Amino acid sequence: MVAAFRPSLPDGLPVIGFAPASNRAILAFGHAHIGMTLAPVTAAIVADLLAGRRTSVDLAPFSPTRYA
Repeated sequence: MVAAFRPSLPDGLPVIGFAPASNRAILAFGHAHIGMTLAPVTAAIVADLLAGRRTSVDLAPFSPTRYA
């Protein structure tokens, strides 16, 4: 087995939300070592965003613009 680096962000949180320059592209990445565990939760959040529904989670900490 070959060891590989997994991408992660400095704060350890994923990015989830609409791309800054588009209200049609949703970003959902950076889950690091727990991506398989968080996939169902992230999928539900993305589905809510696509449907225009309020999400069950406050997305402010996961904002794509938090490093801007």
